[in-house]
Amino acid sequence: MKAKQIFLLSILLLFFLSGRRLNAQEQSLDDGVLRILAIGNSFSEDAIEQNLYELAKAGKKKIVIGNLYIGGAPLSLHVSNAKEDKPAYRYRKINLEGHMSEKTNERLSEALVDEAWDYISFQQASPLSGDYESYAKDLPLLYEYVTKHVKYPETNYILHQTWAYQNGSSHEGFVRYNRNQSAMYKAIVNTSQEVFNWGNFDVLVPSGTAIQNARSSYLGDQFTRDGYHLNLDYGRFVAACTWYEALFKENVVNNTFLPLKVTYIEGQIAREAAHQAVVSPYGVTVLKDFQLMK
Repeated sequence: MKAKQIFLLSILLLFFLSGRRLNAQEQSLDDGVLRILAIGNSFSEDAIEQNLYELAKAGKKKIVIGNLYIGGAPLSLHVSNAKEDKPAYRYRKINLEGHMSEKTNERLSEALVDEAWDYISFQQASPLSGDYESYAKDLPLLYEYVTKHVKYPETNYILHQTWAYQNGSSHEGFVRYNRNQSAMYKAIVNTSQEVFNWGNFDVLVPSGTAIQNARSSYLGDQFTRDGYHLNLDYGRFVAACTWYEALFKENVVNNTFLPLKVTYIEGQIAREAAHQAVVSPYGVTVLKDFQLMK
C-alpha cells in the first residue's frame, strides 16, 4: 500500500511539473510582455539587472528580465555547461511586478524553457570581447544548442556588444589590448560588427559604443567602479538605456525615468549616449552638448 502511494505521488509530481512546463510553453510571444534572457556574466548583470525594468515601466512597457549569471564566464564555459547540462548558474529573474528572484544551481536547458522568451542574448567575457577567433570558435556551438532547446521558434537573438575598460584598469585581460582603451574599443567594435554580420542575430545592443560616447562628455573616463565593471549609478544607467532603445525601438531620450542617485545632467548624458550608439553602433559620437565650457 505504501509503495502504491509513493508511486501515485510520483506520478502526480511529474504531472504537476510537466503542467508547469507546458503552461510556460503555451505562453504567447504576442501577449504584450517582452521577455529577455541573457546568457551572461557580470557585464550582463551591469547592463540589465538595474534600471531596465524601470525604464520599461516609465515607457508603459511590460517586461520580464532573466539573467543566467556566472561571473567572468566566457562563451567556452557556456558551451561546456550546455554540453554537460551542468547546474552551474545563478538564475536571476525580474518579474512583471519588478521583483527579483534568484535560483541557484540552474541549468541552461531549464532556463531556456522557463519563459516564452522573445529575445535571448549572447556575449563574450570582457577580456575576449575584441577577439574574433574566440567568438568564431564557441558562439556557433552555443547558438546551435540554444536554438535547438528553446521551445519557441519565434524567439529572436541578441548580440550584446560590451565596453572597453577604463584607462589605467588593472584587469589582467587589458594586456591583450596593450592596456589601451581606444585599442580595446576598436577591437570590440570590429569584432561585434563581424559577428553581427553573420546574420544570426536580430538585435545588436551596442553598450560598448554607448559607454564610449558617454566618455566623450565632460564626465570623462569615469564610468566604472573598479576599472571594468560599470559604476552603480550613471554607468549602469547608460547600459540600461541602450538596451531599452535597442529592444523597444523608441528614442530613450524621451523616457522620463531617472535613477535616484543620477543627476539630471548625468541622465541626459546617459540617454543621449545610448541613443547615438543605437543609431551609430560602430563608432563614437562625441556628445558636443555636454562639454565643459572653455
